[in-house]
Amino acid sequence: MATVDILIPAAGSSRRMAGRDKLLETVGGVEQLRRVAAMAASFAFDHGSHVHVTIPATGPFNPARKRALMGLRVAILALPDAHEGMAASLRAGAWAARDAEGLLVLPADMPEIDRADLDRMTAVFGEDSHYPLRATTEDGAPGHPVIFPRRLLGELMVLSGDQGGRAVLRDEEVRTCPLAGQRARVDLDTQEDWENWRARTGN
Repeated sequence: MATVDILIPAAGSSRRMAGRDKLLETVGGVEQLRRVAAMAASFAFDHGSHVHVTIPATGPFNPARKRALMGLRVAILALPDAHEGMAASLRAGAWAARDAEGLLVLPADMPEIDRADLDRMTAVFGEDSHYPLRATTEDGAPGHPVIFPRRLLGELMVLSGDQGGRAVLRDEEVRTCPLAGQRARVDLDTQEDWENWRARTGN
């Protein structure tokens, strides 16, 4: 199986949460950021890879996010340029993972992604690690996570602005990996998103 590092971009400002931090919302009594980082750390320990978590270097979200990660086997990348957007996290994560065969970008605000999904995606990626791999819903709608092969990490390292990895994937042949249900597209950005998700799932 290919060695795949995990990047959890957690340097955003939760600007659609009316002052609350979406990554500190709880799922089963555990802060979402800690929950996803612990899951990734378990995966990395079993597969001999690493987890990199970006957080803002300063500002109101830094202390609580850092506390949420305490004691976990993850590397915290504190970004002085977090205000720039997703590109800052991708640059830092790609550099940190430069020796891995792939980099799995795992958004921190997707509570339905589980360990089995990570195992499934990395197994499929390992069948041909030359191509990027994107998770889809059961019915084929594109979502996350995404695994970038090593040959594309250099392009991630020079991204700018608030563009995500879409710019790097634009001219690539992207393989897909369907995950159960709609979980590849369930990301919770607003208080309403969280309330509706909790009402639907009972979490």
